[in-house]
Amino acid sequence: MPLLDHLKELKNRLIKSAIGVLVGAVAGWFLYDPVLEALQEPVRKIQEHTGGVSSVNFSSIASPFDFKLQLAILIGVVIASPVWIYQVWAFVMPGLTKKERRYTLGYMAAGVPLFLAGVWVGWLVTPQVVRALTQFTPEGFSNIIDGRDYVDFVTRMLLFLGLAFLVPVLLVGVNAAGILAGKTILKAWRVTVFLVFVLAAIAAPGADALSMFMLAGPLLILFFAAIGICILNDRRRERRQLKHQEETDAVADTPTSREDLEKF
Repeated sequence: MPLLDHLKELKNRLIKSAIGVLVGAVAGWFLYDPVLEALQEPVRKIQEHTGGVSSVNFSSIASPFDFKLQLAILIGVVIASPVWIYQVWAFVMPGLTKKERRYTLGYMAAGVPLFLAGVWVGWLVTPQVVRALTQFTPEGFSNIIDGRDYVDFVTRMLLFLGLAFLVPVLLVGVNAAGILAGKTILKAWRVTVFLVFVLAAIAAPGADALSMFMLAGPLLILFFAAIGICILNDRRRERRQLKHQEETDAVADTPTSREDLEKF
């Protein structure tokens, strides 16, 4: 496919993803109040530890509207995850063989639940992270948190963990497209383990090491499971290519005419 056609395809996929997020954001607009109530809970509890005032503050007249709009879009991204995850696979799919395209449904079936699971984990650990970061507030001082900063923080936490859970599926998809070999991914395991434990140490719901390992464990299991699938897929691809080469060599060595038969 020419580069221009690739760009047109990418634009179409982005537009469809944006429409899905927009529809989800409409639903998020109506879910704003219960979600905001849950997000305010850790801020309210700061006062119990510091003895000061703690609240989410709006610094301008338009800030409440911006806050609601950003939160609605965040909810829309989560709700529309089946749409934009499918668009990612649909963009990659034309580069795959007919047999490899059959795996797309399996990628979707794994990708959407994993992304939602990551968002759910982020939702659980975000209050703990807020509490851990604000516990350094001196006694008698107040925490007046800007609403835009707060929603940006929550957005990064939820989407980062959601995408972290989605990375193994993306690795398998990239490997299936023949872009990245499993052994190449395996070479980066030290850096990956280090980053996972750093993330787990920051986001762990407790201050003990057990909480960190409980959070890092699933991420590492998913990562190494993806590496195993990639390596197995590489071996299947190599056997298939070797078999095809042997069949091609056999056809090339087979006499196809009477002159060839007389030569033998």
